[in-house]
Amino acid sequence: MASQHSAAESSQAQDSIDLHIARWGREVSGLVPELEGTVTRMQMLVRHLQQRKEAALARHGLKLWEYEILWRLRSAGEPYRMTPTRLAQGLGVHPATLTNRLDRLQSAGLITREHAPEDRRSLLVGLTPQGAATWAAVIDDQREAEGALLAPLDKKELNHLAALLRVVTLAVEEDGPPLMPYID
Repeated sequence: MASQHSAAESSQAQDSIDLHIARWGREVSGLVPELEGTVTRMQMLVRHLQQRKEAALARHGLKLWEYEILWRLRSAGEPYRMTPTRLAQGLGVHPATLTNRLDRLQSAGLITREHAPEDRRSLLVGLTPQGAATWAAVIDDQREAEGALLAPLDKKELNHLAALLRVVTLAVEEDGPPLMPYID
């Protein structure tokens, strides 16, 4: 469990990134401690969350690509179905790659493939109840890991952090669409 320190207390304590900055500050002229510390901490926290996600996926017998297909179908909204073409585009994979992946997920009972009622030549990929339950279980594990990661912050600090990250995100998004769109 994470220790509960206020932001003021934590700003006085040194973490591993402070040691990294001290070491590299001697080696790299022009190193800006605030920039290096912020970026390196963000990278470390993303790796931490990625490790927790990988552990959750393993607990539920999923590979990342399997989870991403389930996530994309769930993001379509009820009835959690879409065409293989739209699914491939949303995932950024070649349709032939997707076909093999869908075969494996269908064999595992996580998805269905059926003809579209309005056009029998078109297929729809959908979540099965088992696929939806598996997706939900992974999401619950991720929510728990994210909550544990941010538990040292009180609500005001968490809102402040979210607002600061929004400023940076908006600046990045001015340069073009995000690498991984969260909204279709």
